[in-house]
Amino acid sequence: MTVERARAHSLADIPRRSAARFPDKTAVVHRDVRLTFVEFDGVVDRVAAALQAAGLGPGDTLVVLSHNCWQFPVLDFAAARVGVVFVPVNFMLTGGEVGYILRDCGADAFVVEDALLPVAEKALAEHEVRVRAVIGEHVPSGWRDFAEWSGADGRPRPVDVGDDDVIRIMYTSGTESRPKGAMLTSRSLMWQYVSCIVTGGMESSDVELHAMPLYHCAQLDNFLSTDLYLGATSVILDRPDPAAMLRAIEAERVTNLFAPPTVWISLLRELGSTDITSLRKGYYGASALPVEVLGEMKRRLPEMRFWNFYGQTEMASLATALGPEDQESRPGSAGRAALNVETRVVDDADRPLPAGEVGEIVHRSPHATVGYHGKPEQTADAFRGGWFHSGDLGYLDEEGYLWVVDRKKDMIKTGGENVATREVEEALYTVDGVAEAAVVGVPHPRWIESVTAVVVAVPGSGLTERDVIEGCRRVLAGFKVPKSVVFADSLPKNPSGKILKRELRERLSPRAD
Repeated sequence: MTVERARAHSLADIPRRSAARFPDKTAVVHRDVRLTFVEFDGVVDRVAAALQAAGLGPGDTLVVLSHNCWQFPVLDFAAARVGVVFVPVNFMLTGGEVGYILRDCGADAFVVEDALLPVAEKALAEHEVRVRAVIGEHVPSGWRDFAEWSGADGRPRPVDVGDDDVIRIMYTSGTESRPKGAMLTSRSLMWQYVSCIVTGGMESSDVELHAMPLYHCAQLDNFLSTDLYLGATSVILDRPDPAAMLRAIEAERVTNLFAPPTVWISLLRELGSTDITSLRKGYYGASALPVEVLGEMKRRLPEMRFWNFYGQTEMASLATALGPEDQESRPGSAGRAALNVETRVVDDADRPLPAGEVGEIVHRSPHATVGYHGKPEQTADAFRGGWFHSGDLGYLDEEGYLWVVDRKKDMIKTGGENVATREVEEALYTVDGVAEAAVVGVPHPRWIESVTAVVVAVPGSGLTERDVIEGCRRVLAGFKVPKSVVFADSLPKNPSGKILKRELRERLSPRAD
């Protein structure tokens, strides 16, 4: 085992190695807490020792239900250090939904932010957990205080964790059905970090703002973990409030920011006189950024370089990226395969398609999940033929750039024709007065599905349904133009910024009597 230990390179090693390189540099900022890399590694050690003292060890499962906080990455790395599987959970789920995850992963430990204790108590009715702890000031009877874990002296006993031992379960968003737990290993995560760093132009001198939910793989593993790996500084916000984000960028001289299109749009509307000239690198993902919005971003922030990160939870999560050098020539593209990824587009028989033909996007990579927890049949189907099947539709152009057309489940079939919702959404953003938009298919007695646009108008614009339809008609074939337009004050989104199209379809579909 001495040789294996000397060659170890797991998630657990990141804080220690960064502390050796940048001992006194600020690693994490959250509210009034500022931790250097040495301090961060020290608290990881103390919490890891506390997990062991609580009886947790290799293969046990730790579920975390919390908004963004400095304790979140500490728990992630502390669990990895003692071989415990870390399971972050969406804080917007109901008690029953959280309970399903507790039961599905067989949770042995549950760490909860005090504000979310009512949800946690309902979840525990679905699955009893033997170790429970609270982040925050209100610690009810029967729960341990996380502050005692992080403040106590102690170092964990050494644990050997293999490269392909499961150390993380990330649950898919479940916007279409029950969430599935994608199991990730150190090999999945570490290769993915290297791909993000190289493909995304990341450096140890970066100062990055982390406002999107850390339970989501994009913010946690494309950005926060890569910063800790590199020795960059991470500024954590509780939530993506645009005004708070702008204040933090100005105060901390933030250089890097990731946000989905919905949040970038909000930032542009709030910008005002805030000094954000420190920003140099912008990343977007989670959903496609409308070309018109990207153009406005580049006009308003001319010194910034932008990357489009595309991927899936099961890819840990980066698959392809469009770099700054291609933003002008290929706006809207998802770019090329990341450093450690191969990407193809295949037909229904899993045969590679020629350039320009739409099919399912598939990947091969060490990033990939080792499978869905407790779901061997779904795992086998997703990996048929030795490639991970993403469920997204797209095509490769002659130079190997990927263009994502739609989710398979979001493709609208109307009057015998297929309509990609993203193409219609791109058209909607060219219409003056459209602030946000989403397109869904609604059941129709004649067309089978009707192309329906849900639009948030710019306040005071006086936008009408006719304006929207005529604007789309100028750039789209007739069968792609929305048959109807529904105006809304806002679009339903999950915390990672994805528009919940299932919810829109349910709202707009006629109910059976």
